[in-house]
Amino acid sequence: MAYSKNVREAALSLLEAVEKNQAYSNLLLNNVIEKNAVPQKDVGLLTELTYGTLQRSMTLDYFLEPFLKSGKKIERWVLLLLKLTVYQMIYLNRIPDHAAINEAVEIAKRRGHKGISGLVNGVLRSIQREGVPSLDKIEDPAERLSIETSHPLWLVKRWIEQFGVEKTREMCEINLTAPLQTARVNLSRLSREECVTLLEEEGYAVEVSPIIPEAIRALKGNLASSKAFKDGLLTIQDESSMLAAYALGASENEHILDACAAPGGKTTHIAEKLSGTGSVVSLDLHEHKVKLIKDNALRLGLNNIEARPLDSRKAGEHFEKGSFDRILLDAPCSGLGVMRRKPDMKYVKKESDVTGLAKIQQDLLNSVAPLLKAGGILVYSTCTVDKEENHESVEAFLARHPEFEKDMSLSNRMPEAIKPLVSGFDLQVLPQDFGSDGFYIASLRKKV
Repeated sequence: MAYSKNVREAALSLLEAVEKNQAYSNLLLNNVIEKNAVPQKDVGLLTELTYGTLQRSMTLDYFLEPFLKSGKKIERWVLLLLKLTVYQMIYLNRIPDHAAINEAVEIAKRRGHKGISGLVNGVLRSIQREGVPSLDKIEDPAERLSIETSHPLWLVKRWIEQFGVEKTREMCEINLTAPLQTARVNLSRLSREECVTLLEEEGYAVEVSPIIPEAIRALKGNLASSKAFKDGLLTIQDESSMLAAYALGASENEHILDACAAPGGKTTHIAEKLSGTGSVVSLDLHEHKVKLIKDNALRLGLNNIEARPLDSRKAGEHFEKGSFDRILLDAPCSGLGVMRRKPDMKYVKKESDVTGLAKIQQDLLNSVAPLLKAGGILVYSTCTVDKEENHESVEAFLARHPEFEKDMSLSNRMPEAIKPLVSGFDLQVLPQDFGSDGFYIASLRKKV
């Protein structure tokens, strides 16, 4: 997809591509920025327009509805152009309404006929004159929260049932904000302070994470483009995700299995914590994803990782029973904890997806369980906040596997800032807890 000099037109094309291809916005956006060398001054606005319109899609539909003639068929791109423009008018103070409207009318002229540009102009001028309808008109509290924060009603109701109204509101609201990019410093090569100095010399604005001892947060610039990244001094990874290696607590010379490992963030973290000793066997279903793990290991200078393509549900056919000291199963999940990075996800997920994934999670747990040594630790993690995939999934596994018990020493291995979130053998990080992705971890021990 080519980038035109016109940022709004590029954002419109991206929104169309997300809808048409069911592709994730973050991947498409990065692709457009990299392939077309989008000028740095435009990257921020292009990102904000694309993500913002996606994040608030249901709210924008609600705002537009009274101004669209019922029963009149509007082409999809025209509706997206209207949403994109209303997003600017309502949420972006620095863009004057008349400028946003004029730009939309010009795009409509270029892409459509006179009737379409007239429609776009008429709808947007009416909104400018009359203002958008109030959300207070929606009487049902769950429905109002759903429209106000652009989260499907089934999801809002499910979260209210699981977490209560207040936590659900906080989670929905933070999902409308842009996430910070965070990275993990490769402590086997340099200290966090040395890494910060190098990045600042390169022109990046970064700060140390108050949560994870080896993490940094990017305040300006994409760390994946830094020399420090290319030289293997850091890995782009969310702070929540870094907790998996802490939970595992691998010691030197241990033999570790990372059962669903791509793209290798957790694998490389474990390997770094082993200080060049022991070994991490990293499995993933897809060959191209295994290549990502190998590339990351090579970039970071880690030679204690063995990555291979394998469905972990068949791991028992390839490894001896009791052959691993510790196992990490970062299971496939609904991803409901990473909506800030993939704002379009919430519109395509269905409640049935959650139930379907719970079956795969159980199959994976059943498959890797025999491969763990007696006394070994099995860590189960997901990047979702749903109890059916998390706590309930682990309880169902324990009910079928009396040889496993809850590992109540999980808190001892966690960074200080995380300890209050640990509840015995597991923890649920919500996005609002410290601004990271939603993430779940459970630690189980195989009885001796």
